[in-house]
Amino acid sequence: MKQKEISLNSLLIDTDRFLLTDEEIGDNHVATSIETPMREDAFVLSDAEKIAKIESHFREIMLTLGLDLTDDSLRGTPKRVAKMYVEEIFNGLNPANEPKVALFENKFGYNEMLIEKNISFYSNCEHHFVPIMGKTHIAYISSGQVIGLSKLNRIVQYFAKRPQVQERLTMQIAKYLQRVLKTEHVAVFIDAKHLCVSSRGVKDDATSTITSYYGGKFQEDNTKREFLDSLHN
Repeated sequence: MKQKEISLNSLLIDTDRFLLTDEEIGDNHVATSIETPMREDAFVLSDAEKIAKIESHFREIMLTLGLDLTDDSLRGTPKRVAKMYVEEIFNGLNPANEPKVALFENKFGYNEMLIEKNISFYSNCEHHFVPIMGKTHIAYISSGQVIGLSKLNRIVQYFAKRPQVQERLTMQIAKYLQRVLKTEHVAVFIDAKHLCVSSRGVKDDATSTITSYYGGKFQEDNTKREFLDSLHN
C-alpha cells in the first residue's frame, strides 16, 4: 500500500489559538522567563529624570481620577510616589543596587545544610502593581564557601524590589545563590499573600501562595524532608 504523503503545512500548529489575551491572563501567574522583562534602554535616564517623569504621569492619573491636587494632603503625592517607585520599592530593577556579597572559606568544614528561615519581604505583583508580602526560607549546603547571613536577606530584598511573579522571584533567588556559592545544593521556599487576590478580584484574604525550588541534594527525599521539617520547628 502506498503511504500517504503528509505535507509539512498540515503538521504546523496555529499558535495564535494558544496565545492568551490580556483579559484572559487576568490574575494568573504568567511569567515569560526567569529574567525580569527589561527594555534595552532601561537605564538611559538617571534616577532623577525617572522620578520627574513618573511624577508627571502620576499627577495625570490622580487628576483623571478626579482628585484635587491643590489639597494640602494630595499636593505632594505625585512626587512621593515617584521617589518611592525609583528609590525604594522598585530599586531592585537597577543592577547597580545588587548587594555586595561577601563569601568566607568554610574553615569549620561544616557539611550539613544551613537554613535561614522567615526572611520577610515585600514585593509588587507585576500584573496589578499591588503588594505581595510573605516569608522566604533558604537553605544551602556549602561547597567550600559560606555567605554572611545578612546577605541572604539582602539578596531576597534585591529581587523582591521589582514588579514580580512569585515563581520568578523563587527562581531568581535560587539561581543567584547557586551562582555565587558555586553549589547546586540550594533550596528556596516562599509563602506569600497577594493583595491582587485579597484586596481586589475574588477578595479572599485567607489564601497564600507557596512556591519552592530544590537543587542538587535537596532533590533527594531525605534532604528535602529535613529542610521542610525544619520550617515547622
